[in-house]
Amino acid sequence: MRLPLHSAEATDIDTSWAYHNGSSESAIRECLVKRHPRDSFLLASKLPTFAISKESEVEEIFQQQLDRCGVEYFDYYLLHNVNSMRYRQIIRKTHMFDYMKKWKENGRIKHIAFSFHDTADVLDQILTEHPEVEAVQIVVNYFDWNAYLVQSKACYDVIRKHGRQVIIMEPVKGGMLAKAPDDVQKLLQAEHPDWSPAAWALRFAGSLDGVLAVLSGMSTLGQVKENVAVMQDAQPLTKQDQDVLAQAARLYQKTGPVGTADFTPYEAVNPKGVSLAAILDTFNSCMLQPDPMFGAEHNYFSAEKAKHGLHKDDRCIPGEVILKNGANITELVRKAEDFLNEHSFFQYEF
Repeated sequence: MRLPLHSAEATDIDTSWAYHNGSSESAIRECLVKRHPRDSFLLASKLPTFAISKESEVEEIFQQQLDRCGVEYFDYYLLHNVNSMRYRQIIRKTHMFDYMKKWKENGRIKHIAFSFHDTADVLDQILTEHPEVEAVQIVVNYFDWNAYLVQSKACYDVIRKHGRQVIIMEPVKGGMLAKAPDDVQKLLQAEHPDWSPAAWALRFAGSLDGVLAVLSGMSTLGQVKENVAVMQDAQPLTKQDQDVLAQAARLYQKTGPVGTADFTPYEAVNPKGVSLAAILDTFNSCMLQPDPMFGAEHNYFSAEKAKHGLHKDDRCIPGEVILKNGANITELVRKAEDFLNEHSFFQYEF
């Protein structure tokens, strides 16, 4: 569900062909469409780029989604999980953007968008080649603001450079930012005693310019009520608030298995093109989340490896890793790569 940036706006519902093993769109039809007038809500769904292998499936699946939801049009329609390899291998070859323009022309979608899991340079290329795109959905939260692969800030800046709107996912990072470590909790409470950790994260997302929607995963009615209340009174963060969150992010990072918030010593280690700093930063982030195997980082890691011609089981750092200070961190590097290789998704051809 969208968290409203202005209380007078209609409720937005976000679904997808893939969510809940394919049953999410049917649930939307039963719970929402059959009970409320179509013009009383905004509905977004996504074309599963990862499940399409030939052009004939594009129109076929799109019509299935309209039928599943029981609607004649989507307000926002997104290509789901776009990255460099998928863009080159599937999206271009099956002319997905051309189909979306046609669907908009005939009224079956109102706005063209896509969700994105890759680096900012790739995003810049796609938006340059497709000015018809009106919004991009990206991971944005204060923890990932300067992450090596997620690159929340860099991707956000690209979208705004192109004058497009931003749809934010993972503002509370899978629940991770809702349960702060003790030192982070003390830091946040000292600044705003009445704000919960989740409220801090949501306010960070809602303070950014050009944000169309903030999509927050909620699992209890209490979370829904709190999140909606926060966003209905979402005042922009001050410079002091932003500095506090930057410090909080560093404290979070230090509690991970790598035990640091500074990955710069590992940046020069990249024998196959993928920086060790990116690997350790990504692994560290995954292991801090409530469900490490479900972290968005897995999408980014597979995309980064594919850019360098690496397959699922290939090691980015095949040899021993000994730092300038003499520390041998080979075991940690093996553990990080093994975990990321096991849980990342590879669907690419070379």
